[in-house]
Amino acid sequence: MPGALQRPAVVARVSDLIGYTPLLELAVTETGSRLLLKLEMYNPTGTAKIRMARAVIDAAEAAGELRPGGRIVESTSGNTGLGLAVVAAERGYTFTAVVDNHACADKLRGMKALGTELVHVVDDGTEELATAAREELAEEMARGQDNTVFTEQHNNPANGAGYHPVAHELVEALDGSLDVLIAAVGTGGALFGTARELGRLIAGFSVVGVEPKGSIAFGGPAHDYYQSGTGTPKGAELGALVDFDLLDEGVKVGDIEAFATCRAVARTGLLIGGSAGGVVHAALHRLSALPPGSTMVALINDGGEKYMDTVFNDDWMRERDLLSSEAEREIDELLTKLRGNR
Repeated sequence: MPGALQRPAVVARVSDLIGYTPLLELAVTETGSRLLLKLEMYNPTGTAKIRMARAVIDAAEAAGELRPGGRIVESTSGNTGLGLAVVAAERGYTFTAVVDNHACADKLRGMKALGTELVHVVDDGTEELATAAREELAEEMARGQDNTVFTEQHNNPANGAGYHPVAHELVEALDGSLDVLIAAVGTGGALFGTARELGRLIAGFSVVGVEPKGSIAFGGPAHDYYQSGTGTPKGAELGALVDFDLLDEGVKVGDIEAFATCRAVARTGLLIGGSAGGVVHAALHRLSALPPGSTMVALINDGGEKYMDTVFNDDWMRERDLLSSEAEREIDELLTKLRGNR
């Protein structure tokens, strides 16, 4: 259906700008295999998560759980909260975000600017990820409250459904020619929601999930990590949307490699977020092994603008032993080689 996914020239709400995000060809092998980035930072709030945010609110309204003047509560590391904040503001809901200081400061500032009530589960300045504690507090805050819904992104089927349009956008843009879909795995909504719908539309593609080293979805050992909005830390339950039946390969990428990739990709003119760096790192190292003429699509779930104080800050990186000129140089050289084939 040519043109079916075109956005109207004029829209009435910010959420009407969701979707239709572009594909960027980042690298090509000598055999014609290419890596395309699905640039989800071109959604409002600069992230894919607003797709899911709209879907979970739609589902709560359809089920009668959320009515005019209601309240939304969610545990978030930032991007989901930004999306929920936009949709809540448009529809007149109060939104309470349960957060920790692992989230990038700009994400917290953005939510507050959009009218969100921020509740810190840990407020002692520590940067530790507190996913389990956030979830418990968010559930407790919503329990028994009239016209209040805990959207529970990790276990909400509407999370995955929110990404079904991504599959349609890819099929239309690529005329069904897609061999590998690769993305970060946190709640599982983006990768598996897209993959499930994609499987209804085309056949013959493989699915690769990427999580930080230290995350436990693909096994241990568990330890702290700095990539935000992705992975399953120790003590947190694996999201119900993570579907191993759809997964062909699970990959772990460390913080040093992920952030070095962000910084190297920035030198091509593109800013990507920390977990997206992990995805691109894994994709670049798999591209040359694909059959000639293959198309790999990486979901880039947010941009790098929110990470100026972290990933792109030499002092912050150095203080945490994350800065590696060697790792950056390796990605620079790989990108130079692969981009020379375009």
